[in-house]
Amino acid sequence: MTKPALTLYLAAPRGFCAGVDRAIKIVEMALAKWGAPVFVRHEIVHNKFVVDGLRDKGAVFVEELSECPDDRPVIFSAHGVPKSVPQAAQAREMIYVDATCPLVSKVHIEAQRHSDNGLQMIMIGHEGHPETVGTMGQLPDGEVLLVETVDDVATVQVRNPDQLAFVTQTTLSVDDTKDIVAALHTRFPNIVGPHKEDICYATTNRQEAVKAMAPKCDAMLVVGAPNSSNSKRLVEVGARAGCSYAQLVQRATDIDWRALDGITSMGITAGASAPEVLINEVIDAFRDRYDVTVEMVETAVENVEFKVPRVLRVPA
Repeated sequence: MTKPALTLYLAAPRGFCAGVDRAIKIVEMALAKWGAPVFVRHEIVHNKFVVDGLRDKGAVFVEELSECPDDRPVIFSAHGVPKSVPQAAQAREMIYVDATCPLVSKVHIEAQRHSDNGLQMIMIGHEGHPETVGTMGQLPDGEVLLVETVDDVATVQVRNPDQLAFVTQTTLSVDDTKDIVAALHTRFPNIVGPHKEDICYATTNRQEAVKAMAPKCDAMLVVGAPNSSNSKRLVEVGARAGCSYAQLVQRATDIDWRALDGITSMGITAGASAPEVLINEVIDAFRDRYDVTVEMVETAVENVEFKVPRVLRVPA
């Protein structure tokens, strides 16, 4: 039986970013240096396949530091942690390695600098997301106010409208964030923003690639985890950019083939914590059912690399 023809558009950049790459490497190097088990506070990155693979190698994932023994190393996830967490680890004389993405750490430093200058912070982010919790936890309670939408800006209660600064979560929708920033500037004309966009290069690049790809596609799949903020934003960006069917899948087994009946063009991308092996698995699933022609939609080339902490680069 002849397979139907399908043009498969593959977004580039897609998948792993430098911060995710570094965080995974940190866990692997910690296991090589100190042996198993190594404890990791929160999922190192938001991807089940990655987490399960590291668990198989001897990583133990916990939600709180209180679940870790004093005598084993602990790693803090790429999303960052409140200041109280490393302080507690120090108090217990634990070995700890901070795998916070350097671009998230930059936001932490910004928040502290603004606070030192007497400014109250507004954070644009998603409530409960570990990155938001970590950034807000850099300063004392009440010093960072969270807004998630333009509507939130209208109701946020500040101490002094002339002494404000804002930071953002690094994995937000670029377009949505612009609208929230504009609303902040309208209500608080003297608010101080970051010198350069807090939304990270990888989030921005992946969203740009989706915008370029979406109008060409009958349907689009984003390979990523349901708790991955940047992956969910890619689905929203794709739908907004003209792709009528945009869905998140963790891997090939999640594809709803009935919903794709009759398509002739398909877009595929992946969130920043999705490994290439899962993207290839999805492409192979399409090859099984269609006569596939792959076309790359490349909007940027990434060559960013972050060093791992020094403690892992020196012998035990």
